[in-house]
Amino acid sequence: MDSQKNIRVAILDLYEGVANQGMRCIRELLTDYGQTHGLNLHYDEYEVRLQKQTPDLSYDIYISSGGPGSPLDSEDSEWESAYWRWLKQIEEYNAHPSTIQPKHVLFICHSFQLICRHYDLAKVMHRKSTAFGVFPVHMVDGGTNEPVFAGLRDPFYAVDSRSYQVIKPNHDLMTAMGGHVLAIEKERPHVPLERAIMAIRFNEYMIGTQFHPEADATGMSMYLQREDRKHTVIAEHGEEKWKSMITQLGDPDKIRWTNSHVIPNFLDYALHHAPQPTM
Repeated sequence: MDSQKNIRVAILDLYEGVANQGMRCIRELLTDYGQTHGLNLHYDEYEVRLQKQTPDLSYDIYISSGGPGSPLDSEDSEWESAYWRWLKQIEEYNAHPSTIQPKHVLFICHSFQLICRHYDLAKVMHRKSTAFGVFPVHMVDGGTNEPVFAGLRDPFYAVDSRSYQVIKPNHDLMTAMGGHVLAIEKERPHVPLERAIMAIRFNEYMIGTQFHPEADATGMSMYLQREDRKHTVIAEHGEEKWKSMITQLGDPDKIRWTNSHVIPNFLDYALHHAPQPTM
């Protein structure tokens, strides 16, 4: 792709006005990618849940963020209706025979849960306890050849922060959509609970992760060491969990590696991927 070409990215902000690190990390990754590749990359942000904002079709790439709260309770809400109208526009654009460059979309955490519920691809449910920390993510067969996972080790490590989970995939429906499961959380044979799905390729142009690929080790470490945030994490999850996160955020083979691969790979794929011909 011509390095002088303007690249436009829309970020759909689902944080509902709640202070977070996710949006900062996404912004920094996009800025770094544009500078590294000599691209004129511009992004706009859309506040989905409070202001019911959604982007039009003038963007090349879309990233839909994580966010707080239940991915179940918002069903039939006004903001969700606007969100699904936006998604339908993307689907119709990508499916149109005249489309030369389809729109690629990345769904992160809360957005991932919403999409799984919307397409009825798996069961979305409340967890017995909140998952919070740095955890290994294991690829399944579909993940080993996934371009967005190129360069990742198996398992790779990711920041996980969620009270809900996606389990029991409908593989037949997923296959009919052109999708497949890419990764699951750590296998624990001694625990009688089904492993959560951590990533799905929904179709040729849409992919989602239950984890936070945007998480930045340095920024998150500084954030977690702020006295107010430190006390909050220790009160909710215990001091050992806080210490474990600080240690693992400093490991170059864990969050730093994931941060430097997943979203840059997604952007590479979105900008250079040629649509597959239909039979």
